[in-house]
Amino acid sequence: MQSARALKKPPRLDDEVRFLRSWIEKPLRMGAVMPSSKVLARTVARYVDADSTAPVIELGPGTGALTDALIARGVEQARLVLVEFNPEFCALLRERYPQATIIQGDAYHLDKTLTAITEPASAMVSGLPLVTKPMLTRLRLIRDAFAKLAPGAPFIQFTYSVVPPIPKSLPGVRTQASERIWMNVPPARVWVYRKG
Repeated sequence: MQSARALKKPPRLDDEVRFLRSWIEKPLRMGAVMPSSKVLARTVARYVDADSTAPVIELGPGTGALTDALIARGVEQARLVLVEFNPEFCALLRERYPQATIIQGDAYHLDKTLTAITEPASAMVSGLPLVTKPMLTRLRLIRDAFAKLAPGAPFIQFTYSVVPPIPKSLPGVRTQASERIWMNVPPARVWVYRKG
């Protein structure tokens, strides 16, 4: 007789099923059909300063694919502030990252959602489906993100779109982009925005 452990599906497969189910239920609210690949997650994480002691805020962590990459990079779990709208994903995140601060809330209203976070963050990582939102919503998000970030700290956003999710030509904002990451479904690019 096989043990219950041997019959249990691998966590990655469980995460893929969770994502697909959530995407089917609310396709415009979910940023992806599948969790981010390890290659995409590592690319995002490399823009985060692991040596800082300031918080790292992640918007839309889902099941934690990017969160795992941040921890693997050396970001202490206690520095992580994970903002997730989906209550099922919040429960999963609390189980997986007990030292992190999990906030169930709307990442598109950071001024209200992050009122308890007063220390400027060293980075903000976003897996939000920005290209499905009106441009004014995207611009408000980055404005609110910069208000929560330390001077020069990055707002890191990945997208499947061929165009940047936030215009590259914002006054007073420096922008850089990664190469296209083909080892992701669908292929993605990481955009990094810094004020100043």
